[in-house]
Amino acid sequence: MTAPGRSRSILVALASTIVFAVVALLAVTNAPGWPEVKRSFFDGDVFSESLSVIPEAFLLNVRIFLIAEAVILVVALGLAILRSLPGPVFFPLRALAVVYADLFRGVPTILVIYLLGFGVPALQISGVPNDPLFWGVVALILVYSAYVSEVYRAGIDSVHPSQEAAARSLGLSRANALRFVVLPQAVRRVIPPLLNDFIGLQKDTALVALLGPVEAFRQSQIEVASTFNYTPYVVTAIIFILLTIPLARLTDWLVARDRRRLLAAGGLR
Repeated sequence: MTAPGRSRSILVALASTIVFAVVALLAVTNAPGWPEVKRSFFDGDVFSESLSVIPEAFLLNVRIFLIAEAVILVVALGLAILRSLPGPVFFPLRALAVVYADLFRGVPTILVIYLLGFGVPALQISGVPNDPLFWGVVALILVYSAYVSEVYRAGIDSVHPSQEAAARSLGLSRANALRFVVLPQAVRRVIPPLLNDFIGLQKDTALVALLGPVEAFRQSQIEVASTFNYTPYVVTAIIFILLTIPLARLTDWLVARDRRRLLAAGGLR
């Protein structure tokens, strides 16, 4: 597309976006119940008060996210490697990995959090943590490891078998071929979908509040109960958006970069 044509397209897109936003804003603000909604969800004083406490509670969400993400990356990769092991001797391990993935992808995350968060401490097993925050993080790790393992597996399967065959012909063992040839290519290919899963993980950290820890969502519930106003929920939503949108744009950029790289490689051939 030529430069004038590109500029015209940008202007048309910008104008249509502005028109749509104005129409939507007028439709909402002119609705019969808008004054009550504005008072209940967009109270300026409550908004300011919430900003002084909810961001601090949100730091717990960030901690949960960072801890869970680090563990998930390792556990999920291990599960994906188990799924890719060849030969009948490894069938029990492959079957175990399949059962794990099917089980934790099939059960809703909120149920896993409830079952672990309330069930395990109730057993009163000596040496087993009773902290609900601990089991909330474990539940997120179990669920998201199942999803991320499938992402890893897709990346491993996308590497052509000739890559491993070439590595074996050079004298590498099967394990070293997987480690030095297959996995580096597979991980690079699945970075965008991995980021999408971690965007979902960041949002789901709010589910840990069901077990009692005071993170951003629980703090907003406390504020709502004390003010009888829903503005704290809006503050919490904005905080999550400010974190997830940059991750989403980073994912889009990585996808576009990978597409350009593939097109350039195709052009060179």
